[in-house]
Amino acid sequence: MSKAPFEPRAEELPERIPMFPLGGVLLLPRGRLPLNIFESRYLAMIRDALASPLRLVGMVQPRDASHGAGMIEGEPELHHIGCAGRIVSFAETGDGRYLVELKGVARFAIASEARENHPYRVAVADWSHYHGDLDEVPQFVDRDKLVAALKPYFHQLGVNPDWHALKALMDDRLVTTVSMLAPFSPPEKQALLEAADTKARAELLMGLIEMAVKATSGPTSQVN
Repeated sequence: MSKAPFEPRAEELPERIPMFPLGGVLLLPRGRLPLNIFESRYLAMIRDALASPLRLVGMVQPRDASHGAGMIEGEPELHHIGCAGRIVSFAETGDGRYLVELKGVARFAIASEARENHPYRVAVADWSHYHGDLDEVPQFVDRDKLVAALKPYFHQLGVNPDWHALKALMDDRLVTTVSMLAPFSPPEKQALLEAADTKARAELLMGLIEMAVKATSGPTSQVN
């Protein structure tokens, strides 16, 4: 399968990548993530990323999501695995914000943190276990089972999706889209990120959906 002109190859992935720690946010390979950037250190991060050849930003969750995006002093501990996103859309606002869209490229492990003169955190990235993220390899997903699980889940959330549009998505796109958009907890989102492949992620996704539906439905009460 030929590469799109702007998509990086494994040998082009950088040794170091700027990190945007953000709890409860999931980026997966080939997923799309809009970001509203307003803090000064992350405005600087976006400017530096735009000046780099691949325009990559690493999305990583703090282990304690209550810390939000972290602080320069007393920075929160981060999860070991993140996902790099390439800036594919960028706009400035009149009130000093950047509106950015990332396209997920590949996951990476944080081998260590680089000590650099930046206001944001930088990872020394280990890509070696995730080169497969760069290539779309179709995998069998039990689509009927996934859609059957999604119907009561969306009903529970009060969401009325465009089922024709969902059914038109390729299997991996469907799994990625639902995984990223569903209101799972930060640990559940991290588990979805770290799933070995699309098939494993789909199985985990269906399990999380089924548990969420059961948790809210509960046992039916009886009146004596």
